[in-house]
Amino acid sequence: MLSKEKAKKILEITLATGADFGELFFEDTKNTSMHLENGLVSKVNSGNEFGCGIRILKKDKCVYGYTNDCSMASLIQLANTLKDSFEGQKEYEVQPLRHVKSDKKHQPKIPYDQVPLKEQLNLLKKGYQAAKDYDPKIAKVDVHFSTTDQKVTIFNTDGKIVTDTRCRGRLYLTAIAKDKDQMQAQGVGPGAQKGFEFFKDEIDIEQLAKDTAKSAIVMLEAEECPAKVMPVIIDNGFGGVIFHEACGHPLEASAVSRNLSIFTGKLGTKIASDIVTAIDDGTIDGGWGSGNFDDEGNKTSRNVLIKNGILQNYLIDDFNGRAMNKKGNGACRRESYKYEPTSRMSNTFIDNGKSTFEEIIVNTKYGLYAKQLGGGSVNPATGDFNFAVSEGYIVKDGKIAYPVKGATLIGNGANVLLKIDMVANNLKRAQGICGASSGSIPADVGQPTIRVSSMTVGGRGGN
Repeated sequence: MLSKEKAKKILEITLATGADFGELFFEDTKNTSMHLENGLVSKVNSGNEFGCGIRILKKDKCVYGYTNDCSMASLIQLANTLKDSFEGQKEYEVQPLRHVKSDKKHQPKIPYDQVPLKEQLNLLKKGYQAAKDYDPKIAKVDVHFSTTDQKVTIFNTDGKIVTDTRCRGRLYLTAIAKDKDQMQAQGVGPGAQKGFEFFKDEIDIEQLAKDTAKSAIVMLEAEECPAKVMPVIIDNGFGGVIFHEACGHPLEASAVSRNLSIFTGKLGTKIASDIVTAIDDGTIDGGWGSGNFDDEGNKTSRNVLIKNGILQNYLIDDFNGRAMNKKGNGACRRESYKYEPTSRMSNTFIDNGKSTFEEIIVNTKYGLYAKQLGGGSVNPATGDFNFAVSEGYIVKDGKIAYPVKGATLIGNGANVLLKIDMVANNLKRAQGICGASSGSIPADVGQPTIRVSSMTVGGRGGN
């Protein structure tokens, strides 16, 4: 790590032409991955990413640059190049640099670099074999395992020195079922900001693999889903991706501050059903999107975004917060030193309600139960979305009747929030990778089972 004295020298350069803020972001990351394809190891990769990003702010202007040469000469050259983007005289001084105390949560009990490659590979083989043996119609099973050990150090002109370590691992298993000319694929991808203990002691990879294979087999026999407007029950866990994409992104300050969000100027107003409370919590112990600090050195926090239908808060980074007259609330993130940071989600979910899953099913005369969602697309300016349902069932007379395929959920995030009329008490989170202007970052999505009273469902089946 750079010494205080050297860091201060570079930070002084960032303020030389009238800027009011300068920041150094150092990163040292080790990535590993392995891929098991049809029981055979097809890829094993490892790599290191090391470098520094420099950010300079002057009122509503920002410049950013990065380098993988962290020598003093290189950093001085980069700082000089960036500060020349502004014209003016020095107005601010670098404050005395002091370390900010870390809570040191999310520490791995079994670091991945202490686990033999053979033991990691055995984990993948267990998942592969459990899925493959489930049914002769399982034609292919792929298992991917990746780990990241990221160490960051941040210096800024406000006097902060922040260090954080993020150790993450994720396994992704795909099972493909085939019968004659029919094929169906299902996947599962558990991960956490924990060490190997998560996979060894906290999840049952064999059971997850069997459940995934079962879903693929069930969908082989599914009928085509009818196209109509109907109530839709969206299951817990990855079902939260709709809220993440269609509602979460419009609550980020990068959109709100530029009037590019449908939720701009709506703090304190009703934007959702009374039974909806939504939270982004970067402090969850071991959460896939958690951290002790965000990527501009602010402590992560639990931000209640919507409470009982009322918009309470946005996800704010310091830079975009300037236009909103608000300070950052621990929601600034980036993929690596190569990306300028901005407001992003961490672990975002709709909170538990008072109903049970069984009550939601029993109280639905007719509708679609979307148990698993697939890919989709969202217009971030309007919140309009469409998502494929990878595992779906028709609900009739309060019972799950039969599986359907080819269903698509079509709607608008803001409208759907207002149409949620039942929320279960079975909150579950699922892991994903979220892509935006500051790169691809690990993020949890989540929710309990919810029911949307009326939603457009696309499909090719009849009534």
